[in-house]
Amino acid sequence: MTAGDIKAGELRVAIIGAGPRGLGAAEALIERAAARSQKVSVAFFDPSEPAGAGPNFDPRQSAFCLLNTPLHAVDLRRSGRAGEGFAAFDEWLPPESRDPDRYPARAELGAYLADRFAALSSTPPPGIRVTHAAKRVETLEPDGPGWRLRTACGFVDRFDEILLAPGQPETRPDPQIARWTAHARSTGATLMPAYPDRDLLEAAAGWTERTVAIRGLGLTLFDVLRILTLGLGGRFGEKGYIASGREPARILPFSRDGLPPAPKPATQTLDRAFEPTLAETAAFEHAFGEAVSCEPDRALRLVCEAIVAPASRILRDSGGGSTASQVQHWLARERETPGAQETREARQVLRHAIAMAEGAAPPSVGYAIGQVWRKWQNALRRGFNPVAIASETASALIDFDEGLKRFSYGPPVGSVRELLALIEAGLVDLRAAEDPDIQLVGEGWRLVEGGDQATAQVMIDAVLPSPALETVADPLLGSLRDAGRLCPVEDGLGAHTRSDALAIGRDGRAQAGLGLLGRLALGTVIAVDSIHDCFGEARIRWAEGVLRRARS
Repeated sequence: MTAGDIKAGELRVAIIGAGPRGLGAAEALIERAAARSQKVSVAFFDPSEPAGAGPNFDPRQSAFCLLNTPLHAVDLRRSGRAGEGFAAFDEWLPPESRDPDRYPARAELGAYLADRFAALSSTPPPGIRVTHAAKRVETLEPDGPGWRLRTACGFVDRFDEILLAPGQPETRPDPQIARWTAHARSTGATLMPAYPDRDLLEAAAGWTERTVAIRGLGLTLFDVLRILTLGLGGRFGEKGYIASGREPARILPFSRDGLPPAPKPATQTLDRAFEPTLAETAAFEHAFGEAVSCEPDRALRLVCEAIVAPASRILRDSGGGSTASQVQHWLARERETPGAQETREARQVLRHAIAMAEGAAPPSVGYAIGQVWRKWQNALRRGFNPVAIASETASALIDFDEGLKRFSYGPPVGSVRELLALIEAGLVDLRAAEDPDIQLVGEGWRLVEGGDQATAQVMIDAVLPSPALETVADPLLGSLRDAGRLCPVEDGLGAHTRSDALAIGRDGRAQAGLGLLGRLALGTVIAVDSIHDCFGEARIRWAEGVLRRARS
């Protein structure tokens, strides 16, 4: 698309980032523009291929990396004119892959998103044009009422509106990783990220007889474990893990609290037991609506009070015997120190979590609360994202949501069974899992926890980088931050935006025509680490804002 291609009355929009969030935003804009007979050209800029999938859902990645959402809970159907003729994800899959309790591979979802992007690009509604340039944008500069865009290839053009949809941008390493990087270079030890998984799988082929440490016990851990076991020819049988002989000698995962996340209920039927009633959800939405205008302690108390009724009912119905006062006590401790309620050793925690997920044991207080919280993620976004919230209150609510992710964002129960099997086979060792002292030694990293210690020659970083704006190293986003066009909600959080996604600059004013969606806006928005958020209401508010400005 060049200046000579501009058509009379055409609104020109550039979306920087052609992953799921950029795709979702474009669909929302195109659907609404077509309904209003507004001519629009949408130009995507992103060097990643294929468009639509983004690196997290790259169709070329291995089948070892799974979604943490079962198929029955993946709701990505398009709506309106932009979605005519395009199937929902479960309908798009072949019939033999439509088990509602199955956890699809991320590569499967990526292939679907790539097809969805291709359909939007090839058959847009009348008056709509969609292009994709596999180019990296280097600079954005104001140009009258619009923006001038320059790519690394020298391409320059002007747009009325810009949307930044960067996914997970490049960030500066945190102090620990920076030290470890220098250490690895000086000693020859191996430090590498969990992704891309193809790189990890290739490197792992040479780690037989080595000890591998994994920084992080979150969802990424399960991808890494599958790569280091199934990816090297091992398999899981009825009697446990059957090694291929190509695996590392030992695997040492660790984190600050030493506890992996609990799995989601194993089946759709079991999951229905955690469904809040309409009245309970309405009560939560009312309480949250009040909470966002309160100081942090009062806000959290209001939110927790709304959780008590559904969690107590679920626990009572399940035969768990917990009372409302026990739920209140658990939530009080969660507000103070997330995770402090758990004092058992990891193997006990895993066995109990599997039993709860499979319906063989009644849910614990924490498990019931976490599943209710998962059911309220959309209500949480609706109550938080469109509202101007004091930064201290926003930070407190985000921290509460992040803490409950150990239940609400849990992995498949099959993945947790695999972890337990690897522990029982002696391949995975969690004895130094809880915030070990890590010493840099000539061979690599020595992990010390109490009287236990072990030395790893390989360290895998399985921790998702913080969305803090101050740590962003991406040249384009960094230049916008340094110019004051992007500024953080507060230290440690993402960029400040309006409810319609317009960036708010250092001067406190909205940056006309410059939008930002996604994880880098954490603080203005909440619960962004979900594929459903990419196709949620935030993109609709942005699209409505674009068209409203075009009419003014």
